[in-house]
Amino acid sequence: MSRPLVPGLLAESTTDVRFLGHVVHRQLRASTEKGSRHVVDVQRTETGDCWTIKDAGRVGRAVLELAADCHLICVHNDHNERGKAEAVVKLLADRGLTTPVIPLVPVRETEAWLLADRAVWAGLRGSDHGRVPARPRDVEKLQDPKPVLDAVRPQSSRRHVADYFDYIGQNIDLEALAQVPAYAAWVAETEEALKGLGYL
Repeated sequence: MSRPLVPGLLAESTTDVRFLGHVVHRQLRASTEKGSRHVVDVQRTETGDCWTIKDAGRVGRAVLELAADCHLICVHNDHNERGKAEAVVKLLADRGLTTPVIPLVPVRETEAWLLADRAVWAGLRGSDHGRVPARPRDVEKLQDPKPVLDAVRPQSSRRHVADYFDYIGQNIDLEALAQVPAYAAWVAETEEALKGLGYL
């Protein structure tokens, strides 16, 4: 008999949700498959209806709503909002929320993480994967990853740019992504939360 695990996610925008929703689900599956003593049924990532660019109070209320259905919740912010995720975690801890709330914060922007796996871009006809940094960890050195992502993605495709967030989220090599220090830190914190919940 399997034990369900429902992750929750609040993010800054639709494209962040389209990428991170898949990545959170896949990473939780990978973590529980390698480390759990029993079968864990990681369910689809639930997403809140509040973008994390809103004030900490509104984001906190959205986390509380998700907590009714989720076992752990990730709160995403880019670097310019770095302190907000931590503020939300503290606010909810002060209110007695026991559901783990884990900040999910890239060094700069989520778009950098989409560039961590050169091979996934090489598999897309028309992409300029030569512009992807040679080492996954180097994506965090990109001062502005958005124009790099725009240059890498196929230009002749009829796909909307947001479709690539879905595709890369579903197909990026998690081992390559784990070489990105900010992502690895999120994985470590998430696995600690899973241990506290008895999943690992």
